[in-house]
Amino acid sequence: MSELSGMTGFARVAGEAVWGSWAWEAKSVNGRSLDVRVNTPPGFDALDRAVKAQASKLFNRGSLQVSLRIDMSMGDETVTVNEGLLTALTNAAQAIHGVGLSGEAIATLMTLKGVVETGGSSLRELAQDAAVIELLSDAANAALKDLAEARRTEGASLTGIMTCLVGEMEGFAAAATKLADAQPGLLKARLTKQLDELDAEGRVDADRAAVEIALSAAKADVREELDRLAAHFAGARDLLAGGSPVGRKLDFLAQELNREANTLCSKSVSLDLTNAGLGLKGVIDQFKEQAANVE
Repeated sequence: MSELSGMTGFARVAGEAVWGSWAWEAKSVNGRSLDVRVNTPPGFDALDRAVKAQASKLFNRGSLQVSLRIDMSMGDETVTVNEGLLTALTNAAQAIHGVGLSGEAIATLMTLKGVVETGGSSLRELAQDAAVIELLSDAANAALKDLAEARRTEGASLTGIMTCLVGEMEGFAAAATKLADAQPGLLKARLTKQLDELDAEGRVDADRAAVEIALSAAKADVREELDRLAAHFAGARDLLAGGSPVGRKLDFLAQELNREANTLCSKSVSLDLTNAGLGLKGVIDQFKEQAANVE
């Protein structure tokens, strides 16, 4: 049995070197596709590309936020303001708004990447050291692998939950199957009674009425929907056993299950069958909600 993966997880990998300490943090939440956002100190753009490339190998869906923090320990830490970039941003903002910027607005601009650099030339020099880049790249890969393991742990829980939900759906379908054979007869009896009440004078052709009643009773047969539901349940178990990536397939399957349950309810002529169909729809909604968490 292959492993199912969720889309939520967190991982952190940290370490120290002669030049200081570093820490990678990787977070993941649900997403319709794979979206990887990397935040690294200025000058470490090569790591951005490496992280995104590695993430695309490990994940198929999810919104990932991967960040690197570096604390320098050699020399006195300095703060450098890129005055040219800050001036350009300030002028652009003033041109858009037509008024001068407040101190608070300028402080906000200074939080943008590249405006303020800590560590001075030491940090920039560190970004040019191939050995450091290799060390940090390996650590990023380790963090992403830990994140993948965290998502697999969530997937194991989802497998158990969704397998139980399939069992509940099968229980409601089994109850509906026991009631299905009575459907045509119940509808025929209801229509016959209604026709007798409306046609007290006997002006309706009996043969024509019998044909129409028989056709209506045939349309009330829900065995075809129950057969399709059984096939979908088997498909759901196969998908859960096959492992990720199956999130989109499970979501589509939930839509098909809901379609059959709706038809089952619309054809029902008994309260018991309607209740079975409504119970089935309730579990299908839970199944669909869980499928949204699967990679």
